[in-house]
Amino acid sequence: MITTDILIIGAGPTGLFTVFEAGLLKLRCHLIDALPQPGGQCSEIYPKKPIYDIPAYPEILAGDLTGKLMEQIKQFEPGFTLGERAETIEKQEDETFIVTTNKGTKHQAKVVAIAGGLGSFEPRKPPIPNIVNFEDKGVEYMIREPEMYRNKKVVISGGGDSALDWSIFLTDIAAEVTLIHRRNEFRGALDSVEKVQELKDAGKIKMITPAEVKGIIGKDKVEGVSVVQNGGEEFTIETDHFIPLFGLSPKLGPIANWGLEIEKNAIKVDNALDYQTNIPGIYAIGDVNTYPGKLKLILCGFHEATLMCQSAFQRIFPDKKYVMKYTTVGGVDGFDGTRKEAPKAVVKKID
Repeated sequence: MITTDILIIGAGPTGLFTVFEAGLLKLRCHLIDALPQPGGQCSEIYPKKPIYDIPAYPEILAGDLTGKLMEQIKQFEPGFTLGERAETIEKQEDETFIVTTNKGTKHQAKVVAIAGGLGSFEPRKPPIPNIVNFEDKGVEYMIREPEMYRNKKVVISGGGDSALDWSIFLTDIAAEVTLIHRRNEFRGALDSVEKVQELKDAGKIKMITPAEVKGIIGKDKVEGVSVVQNGGEEFTIETDHFIPLFGLSPKLGPIANWGLEIEKNAIKVDNALDYQTNIPGIYAIGDVNTYPGKLKLILCGFHEATLMCQSAFQRIFPDKKYVMKYTTVGGVDGFDGTRKEAPKAVVKKID
């Protein structure tokens, strides 16, 4: 059983920043996320897309924002359960909650903060009739363990950042990488497009455009894919793995069955005070919640996380009074023994 003060469901930007605000209050956090790494959409869908509305950053790449947030919370030593989806929640007699994932991992906390963005992500699957028969038998919708492709033939389908970046990455691991896209133009970051072109010219990536994978060939596992190019010509490519990277579709998932008040696939909260749901002790912050005037912006999620942590402190320590101190005055003490503080002014007597 993993125990913590605040259990955060969702390791996107809002969930990560919650760790910092909780840390200032001496509250420990553990995060659950269905994705294999922190960052949510910023890491999985558009790591190289620039964001322009983060305070103090005229422009920052989504992946870099995740990196900065991870650096900011490092001293508060958060725990992570990644690659697992929060499945069930049970309220205990002592007012704590036990959240169990789809893999059976149990977590106990006094406060649960749902920061799941638009929900748990499920892969967008291409309309290939027999594709479900080969899932986990050579068909993967997300790459979690790159080493499994060592010295294998890999076909990647897609035209966005994920397809481009993984095609580049796997050239040093796989025996053969083929990238297939239904258009000649790619919608990923320019440097990634140029890098793929360089690798194609060097013979390290096979690129087939415009084309689509229409079928999968094999018995007990993937042995090849059927490809249609230019809307007519059909041929077969031998491969060990087929990885369609068409993005992820957000769904509220099992959280929708937790007894929370739901409105249009979002969780209703009390925005007048602390973003608490209709179940005391369970909060919802970031894109997953809804209230009058709601804006789905990262910076709004940061604000909601800050107020939620103040309320969580009062719930966990009802007999304590917290006096807010600005970090410029009080500094920041990490759980790892580190301290950040402004330099002290030097007082010098003048004769």
